[in-house]
Amino acid sequence: MTNEYVPPKVWTFDAENGGDWGKINRPVSGATHEVTLPQGKHPLQLYSMGTPNGQKVTIMLEEILALGLQEAEYDAHLIRIGEGDQFSSGFVDVNPNSKIPALLDYSGEHPVRVFESGAILLYLAEKFGLFLPQSLPERTEVLNWLFWLQGSAPYLGGGFGHFYSYAPVKIEYAIDRFTMEVKRQLDLLDKQLAKTRFIAGDHYSIADIAIWPWYGNLVRGTAYNAAEFLDAETYTHVQRWAEDIAQRPAVQRGTIVNRTWGEPWEMLAERHEACDIDAVLKLENA
Repeated sequence: MTNEYVPPKVWTFDAENGGDWGKINRPVSGATHEVTLPQGKHPLQLYSMGTPNGQKVTIMLEEILALGLQEAEYDAHLIRIGEGDQFSSGFVDVNPNSKIPALLDYSGEHPVRVFESGAILLYLAEKFGLFLPQSLPERTEVLNWLFWLQGSAPYLGGGFGHFYSYAPVKIEYAIDRFTMEVKRQLDLLDKQLAKTRFIAGDHYSIADIAIWPWYGNLVRGTAYNAAEFLDAETYTHVQRWAEDIAQRPAVQRGTIVNRTWGEPWEMLAERHEACDIDAVLKLENA
């Protein structure tokens, strides 16, 4: 094979090889600059961006609010990951791993920090007693799928999405490798959803809220523009589930929060009141 890469004895960092996100990736952790995070008036302060991982949390919060629990009111502050906001000292204090989303809960005697999207979903489910069954067998099934997502989505995003959409060169081996894995995951979901209405059974749960922003957006063609490439139409049960979830008002509200791309009615950089979302959604029919 010509131009085959030969790894050096000791790897050194070269940001120029990182593609679209190369300028923000680095081989060390910690803060690069001093910035104090903003704080709104609500007990729940979310620092995020409207990526699939960010959408998990805003959908969850909007679902809780839709049930009338005003204690779930929140401020959603934009973290511009393309500009390195996640490496500020304030953000690193909340999430030392410098990844969105991150949550601060000021409702108790002392602030509680929660980072990693799956952990935030579980925290909110337990805090409000919603979208997580109480019986041990049903709860365990939901958690099975929540942790499945946390382990599987990196193959979709960091693997398939990176090499199919973002890498500076198209590498057939890498695209084939991760396409095969993503199609295996879709086949798994399709077989599960042939048996159940929702991911973990007959009831909507944090498993659906976690998985939909990744795999629902994928099969609906709104992630990586790859639905045709993946022959997503053949996963009929995933398609049915994805469309059902997409019609939920709280999902429609949550998906636009901290989003800065798309149509005007799909974008809301920051959310501090329910009316912020209302105003944006009205634009679609204006």
